[in-house]
Formats: sequence, structure tokens, C-alpha cells
Amino acid sequence: MEIKEFAENLVKSVVKESDMVKVTSFNDEDDTIILEVLVHNSDMGAVIGKNGKMAKAIRTIIQAHAYILGLGRVKINIDSF
Repeated sequence: MEIKEFAENLVKSVVKESDMVKVTSFNDEDDTIILEVLVHNSDMGAVIGKNGKMAKAIRTIIQAHAYILGLGRVKINIDSF
């Protein structure tokens, strides 16, 4: 499974408005993969979690999957619309 699809499925399992989740991926100039995760504004609390613990857990799981796939560095930006 591609890292973008994996991130999308992971975030969709956490939010209520799963059809509003959008993940875009692009590479930085130093071969860092940047994942832009967009969720509905009402789901930001669920994605961030208490003291940012859910966001940190999501980042850790995605980075572990990227490591398994043999990808380089991955940055995850979480935002709402």
C-alpha cells in the first residue's frame, strides 16, 4: 500500500467526516516526502487529540510504515478546511 493511501485510511478511521479527508503528497528538494492531511474543521479535535497525543501517534505510525516501505524522511502536516 502506498504511503498516501495508508495515511488516508489511517486518518479516516479516526474522524467522523471520513469522506472529507484528503491527503496529498509531494517531494521536497532534499527528497523528503511531505504529506498534507486535510480534515473537516469539526474533526480537528479528534485528529489532534488531548495534548496532541493522537497527532503524534498518527505521525509515528505513518513514519513507521514509510520505514517499512524503504522510503526516506516523511513529514506530515495536518490541517483543516
